[in-house]
Amino acid sequence: MRADPDGPVLRLVLGDQLSNALTGLGDLNPDHDVVLMAEVRDEATYVRHHKQKIALTFAAMRAFAARIADRGVAVRYVRIDDPDNTHSIVGELHRALDASPFSKIVLTECGEWRLAQALEAFAGVATVPVEIREDRRFICSRDRFRRWATDKRELRMEFFYREMRRETGLLMDGPDPEGGRWNYDAENRRKLTKGLRPPQRLRTPPSSLTRDAIADVARLFPDHFRDLESFGWPTTAEEAETVLADFLDRVLPAFGDWQDAMAEGQPWMWHGLISTAINLGLLDPLDVCRRAEAVYRAGAAPLNAVEGFIRQILGWREFMRGVYWLKVPEYRQRNALDADRVLPWFYWSGKTDMACVADVVATSRTNAYAHHIQRLMVTGNLAMMLGVHPDAVDDWYMTVYADAYEWVEMPNTRGMATFADGGIVGSKPYAASGAYINRMSDYCGACRYDVKGKSGDGACPFNRLYWGFLERNRGRLRDNIRLAMPYRTLDGFGEARRADLLAEAERTRVSLGAIVGEKATKGETEKGTP
Repeated sequence: MRADPDGPVLRLVLGDQLSNALTGLGDLNPDHDVVLMAEVRDEATYVRHHKQKIALTFAAMRAFAARIADRGVAVRYVRIDDPDNTHSIVGELHRALDASPFSKIVLTECGEWRLAQALEAFAGVATVPVEIREDRRFICSRDRFRRWATDKRELRMEFFYREMRRETGLLMDGPDPEGGRWNYDAENRRKLTKGLRPPQRLRTPPSSLTRDAIADVARLFPDHFRDLESFGWPTTAEEAETVLADFLDRVLPAFGDWQDAMAEGQPWMWHGLISTAINLGLLDPLDVCRRAEAVYRAGAAPLNAVEGFIRQILGWREFMRGVYWLKVPEYRQRNALDADRVLPWFYWSGKTDMACVADVVATSRTNAYAHHIQRLMVTGNLAMMLGVHPDAVDDWYMTVYADAYEWVEMPNTRGMATFADGGIVGSKPYAASGAYINRMSDYCGACRYDVKGKSGDGACPFNRLYWGFLERNRGRLRDNIRLAMPYRTLDGFGEARRADLLAEAERTRVSLGAIVGEKATKGETEKGTP
């Protein structure tokens, strides 16, 4: 059809752009514009996402579409089971153009490089103009981050975070940080007190609309990872607001002390449980930070809690997005430690005698969630010391977590968890023996492995891997100033002892299933993922 230059505008809204503040909707004319939203297999299956993530996205999309339709806006909504569904975003754009005349298409820049490339290619061949607008739901724009990074020899989150504090005024006392310090990380690492249990957490009962989405996912994605029964994520802005308000009121005050702690059978601890809502667009990150600051200003939460919470959003979340867009697509190929092993099957099944790993995988299977220390210092630390190829690690994190999007997951995986980026995100690999896990959790007490054992089948695998990891990567890591102390210790062992440690680590890698194989570089789950 021939486009009328004064005709209606087609406005694309993606599944993680569910915000009324979306720039692509900023000048929407409800009298004649059309909003396009589509549930497509391309986005649900480029990795075999956890069933809860797919159900969450579909339910949130359907609720958002219903909300704007109630305001009188025309919505072209394509469900996953629509027989005419092309199952790609670009395909649905073409189909919409074929069905009706539009003067142009307006969309908001998407979060993942893969889809951004497809949409830019579409813009080059579309029969009407395509306008791609900046996504302003983030605190730091891509251009702002690029300007900050331009003259930096190293990209360090701490210095970026300070810049964002100054720009936003969050937790500032004039030109100085509130309390005289920028960072209270040292006060965020209290060891779990015996008998202490975290508060009961507010979960969101699925609405009828959400239950329909859950049923669709159970029917159409039966072999995806994993449980749907415990679904309790907010799918609307109102539900997300309820979860946030409950966290700020009851949980935030103790978050600072216990945010790094882990406990068996306690998946939530004192964490916010709002990352899914922020990443979908249901909550505004700057507003969340300002409301947390208001709790501190009112004297209802200590500084170490509020600063630690704000640092996760204003610091790490914004920094990870900035690094991603600064470094893709090259970043996707980084493998600085030449890791070449497959991901052991227990990452999917949870069937392992390592109590910490079994618990983290169990909660990931059940809830599509684990908190940041479980991801970094248990599953990530282990994958790095096993030498698992970063493609396989990327695939696992993207598959199992409901809040995982490539812009935030990949810098965490290749940067923080596995050091595959060679130091762009983190100044050192976060390798640790079982002593760290023992200090920050109650996992080790009932584990069949001895957390104090150094070698042999009964010793903690983290201990058996640690020194061998350093020795195996001596040529790559020896000059890292933050590893000077462990390498001095390692050097003091003598050549024969270092050879024994390397052999012990290799036996452990093989016994745990981290072998060299084709699937190491494919980054794919096996058919029939449990």
